[in-house]
Amino acid sequence: MRKYFVIFLLTVCMTNGYAQQPWEQYLDMQTDIEDVEGIGYEPIYETLCELAEHPMDINTATREDLEQLPFLNATDIENICAYLYHYAPLHSLGELAMIEGIDFNKRHLLSYFIYIGEESKPKRPSIGHMLKYGHSDLTITGSIPFYERRGDQNGYLGYPYKHNLRYNFKYSDLLKAGIVAAQDAGEPFFANKNGAGYDFYSFYVMMRNMGAVKSLVLGKYRANFGMGLVMNNDFLLGKSGAIVSLSRNQTSFRAHSSTRSADYLQGAAITVGLAKRWDLSAFVSYRAIDATLNSDDETVSTIVDAGYHRTQNEMDKKNNTQQLAAGTHLRWASGGFRAGATVVYTSFSRDLRPNTNVVYRQFYPSGNHFWNASINYGYTCSRLSFAGETATGDCGALATLNTVNVRLGDEVELSALQRFYGKKYYGMFARSFSEGGSVQDESGIYAGLTWHPSRKWNISAYSDFAYFAWPKYQAAEASRAWDNLLTIGYASGSWELSARYRLKMRQKDNEEKTQLIYKNEHRARISVAHHRNGLTLKTQCDMAYCDFKEKSMGWMATQHVRYTFPKVFDVSLSAGYFHTDDFNSRVYTYERGMLYSFTIPVFYGEGIRYACLLRADINDRLMVQARLTATNYFDRNEIGTGYQLINRSSQTDLQLQLRWKF
Repeated sequence: MRKYFVIFLLTVCMTNGYAQQPWEQYLDMQTDIEDVEGIGYEPIYETLCELAEHPMDINTATREDLEQLPFLNATDIENICAYLYHYAPLHSLGELAMIEGIDFNKRHLLSYFIYIGEESKPKRPSIGHMLKYGHSDLTITGSIPFYERRGDQNGYLGYPYKHNLRYNFKYSDLLKAGIVAAQDAGEPFFANKNGAGYDFYSFYVMMRNMGAVKSLVLGKYRANFGMGLVMNNDFLLGKSGAIVSLSRNQTSFRAHSSTRSADYLQGAAITVGLAKRWDLSAFVSYRAIDATLNSDDETVSTIVDAGYHRTQNEMDKKNNTQQLAAGTHLRWASGGFRAGATVVYTSFSRDLRPNTNVVYRQFYPSGNHFWNASINYGYTCSRLSFAGETATGDCGALATLNTVNVRLGDEVELSALQRFYGKKYYGMFARSFSEGGSVQDESGIYAGLTWHPSRKWNISAYSDFAYFAWPKYQAAEASRAWDNLLTIGYASGSWELSARYRLKMRQKDNEEKTQLIYKNEHRARISVAHHRNGLTLKTQCDMAYCDFKEKSMGWMATQHVRYTFPKVFDVSLSAGYFHTDDFNSRVYTYERGMLYSFTIPVFYGEGIRYACLLRADINDRLMVQARLTATNYFDRNEIGTGYQLINRSSQTDLQLQLRWKF
């Protein structure tokens, strides 16, 4: 009876109500199910949280500052810089409407990350001044499960609580330093290999705009050169978002302030302005990584980046291999033209020896010394942007990626991308646009369209075709994939409507593994939101249909309500009913989470999901949050498998967070 009552409420309610900030909505729109279940969006979400907490002065913002914002493409940044060069200082955010190509949606997003500062750029303060007048904040987050996993009884080395702390010091955009300590549930604390307490620590110091030194990072950091064919261990959005960021062909170092214990470098990185048009970036990194060893206990079968050390088997893999990496990037820019060259060297203390007897692993990297080199190039003007990168390495193979963006008036923007990644190509830090999940064995064409027929309407679509010349996992021969997405958004006054439909087709082995058949996935989302006097209501319906070996159908209806008492109290409530035939038709939905935490849980089977978040800003310095979530399943008596098995049909978690600014 309870189930049908909740379904009735979800049906008659018109709107769902947790009020995402506009930049959260943007990130949610860029989310693909593959990314949710893979690396996720934590790094970019943390970056945007920090930028929202510490917005930049638009009158003193540099090109590198603007490149931190993922919704601005190369043409947008070029037009903003040109406007500032001719007309700065800006006196109000309304002047953004005078910049070509910066439409209403982008102006709205920008307003959360910029402010109007002093008319003249202040003199650079001394290090002592920055240390004295900088601002600090300490954030402590903990998670308490109201259930017991099988591993908690016998198997996990630690207790079932997850917690982390962050200390961050910041002075404007010139100096940033911090410490992150993180512990996953089940990991030992002050025990085993975690004798120093937490399972993972990150220390970093980053300075910017110190004369000829444009940036300097010490400690843990991430790097991105060109279009990622050689060097990118930073974040990368879904396909439509990736097109925006790749068009910038940027060079950047970023402090690793994430709790994620993978995808980072450790050491030092620097970018120096050699001359008016020349920059030189260089980095060196030495760190321990996790690896699964072969039976000889000397060579590496696979590099492990999950970051979990809960069981003795996982703990034995912790930091058992050393990785040395060093690289440099030379960049030239003049007017709208830019070009660069990258070289990266990597070595390991153990030889990589993957099982190449498995056909799809035949061209995985083997050995312990690797190098990659590339050239990148591009041109940007007010309505056109072209960028590309071509790379090779000790593999002797080639990878190339090229994009073009054209703005037809203020309403229409077209984009296209071509890539070819040789089956023998590999890069130890390569991450870029792909359908197959890696920069290897893929060629394809992408075409996208963004159309603003009016201020109220926003329509975007893309189609991406990919071909894999060598067998892939679950595909014993050359295969194809076709991905299509259509998104429509409407905003008028206090109302917002959006709809999204995605059709993804990919060839995989049939049941008998005698031929390839298409796995067809249809996913759709419709949402309606209303904002008024601190109250936000939003209703969202997600649907999934999968045709592969068997047909599978799933859907989820979610209702959120959020009410904000200005500057004091904030409450968000949500409830959702889901019903799917199996895992292939699983559904997912964004939930408002803790600060620095981007939450998109995935559901399959039948059940109800509840969530409640309470936030209190006690004063300008102290904030506390509590988040309670529960999932009740109607089709099972146990949840999960292995050590994660919960011997009941419900799962309830409590998260607590405290932030103190000083």
